[in-house]
Amino acid sequence: MTLQRLRLAKNEDKRLRSGHLWIYSNEVDTQATPLRNFSAGEQVIVENQQGKSLGVAYVNPQSLICARMMTNDERPVDLNTLKKRIKSALALREQLFDQPCYRLIYGESDLLPGLVVDRFGDHLCVQLNTAGMDAMRDIVIEALVRMLQPTSILLRNDAGVRKLEGLPLEVVTAYGEVPDEVELIENGVRFLAPLAGGQKTGWFYDQRPNREWLRNIAPGKRVLDVFSYVGSFGVQAAVFGADDVWCADISESALDMVHKNAELNGVADKLSTVQGDAFTTLKSLKEADERFDVIIVDPPAFIKRKKDQKEGILAYRRINEMAMRLLNDGGFLISGSCSMHMPREELLDLVRASARHIDRHAQILAEGMQGMDHPVHSAIPETRYLKAVLSRISRV
Repeated sequence: MTLQRLRLAKNEDKRLRSGHLWIYSNEVDTQATPLRNFSAGEQVIVENQQGKSLGVAYVNPQSLICARMMTNDERPVDLNTLKKRIKSALALREQLFDQPCYRLIYGESDLLPGLVVDRFGDHLCVQLNTAGMDAMRDIVIEALVRMLQPTSILLRNDAGVRKLEGLPLEVVTAYGEVPDEVELIENGVRFLAPLAGGQKTGWFYDQRPNREWLRNIAPGKRVLDVFSYVGSFGVQAAVFGADDVWCADISESALDMVHKNAELNGVADKLSTVQGDAFTTLKSLKEADERFDVIIVDPPAFIKRKKDQKEGILAYRRINEMAMRLLNDGGFLISGSCSMHMPREELLDLVRASARHIDRHAQILAEGMQGMDHPVHSAIPETRYLKAVLSRISRV
């Protein structure tokens, strides 16, 4: 296979030489190599202004990130390349986890940009989020089958980022027979997760270490899990010894799964659910004079784009302040943000500001990030996105 060459503009190779994998469209010498000459998903040899090869990338002329590096030599990415990268990612996860339940491939951090693979024992849920990775769909599936011998592979290609890549949204079976629900074990607790009908890949492994905080703070307590989804925080709180757990979510089907997961772990008698919008639910609980000892607020991304930062931060502050008003004196608040554009310092500051606004004192006990199956690429700060703060809220 003979690859076309993509030339960078003058001095635009510095970031790549530091280890970053992304090339933006304004970094390309479009006089020498017009982007319109490339097809979406095509593999190319990237060279600097002097014509020195930097490695192979795949291209998408339609995207702001117009190319993503895959190798530092001139060999096209093939089945063997993918198998080698998957083998490396698998070795890391097998060393870190005693159960085959984790994010197996985390895109750029595992040197497979655009690819996400979550493992649920013998079942895999895959996202091909870029045109370049979508173009390699067949060999990605073949590599996963050869390396892991899974029972099934589901493609959850319905993430909004695919629209930016000019790709269709779809949920399709790529291999075997995909069950409606899969079982996983996290922090010693059993769960069922919906694959095709759930959020994202069906489960959010990234919060695993932060859910472990509940082991120390939940026993004997009354707990509220806001944005509970299928009960990842709430059910673990009940298993760890909470006396009474409420899970609140807007999705009826997610709350049905909460009850399933509670029954699976023998804690159904401890668990109640509330369906509705989170802000409305918290307001209603305050009006009913309900109080809790532990509250988890782990919303979806309120800041999806940088221009949404101001409004998103206000939404985070509002939801955290509403939660604090429901806490008993000395209660614990777990505040999460999966918004890449929410700086860690901003989350800490809004916890402080929310507490001060209602005459409370916030003690920061711990800070968390995504789990070790979501490793951070040392040259790509965007791969560190999840923030979590555990605080104790008391009256001044």
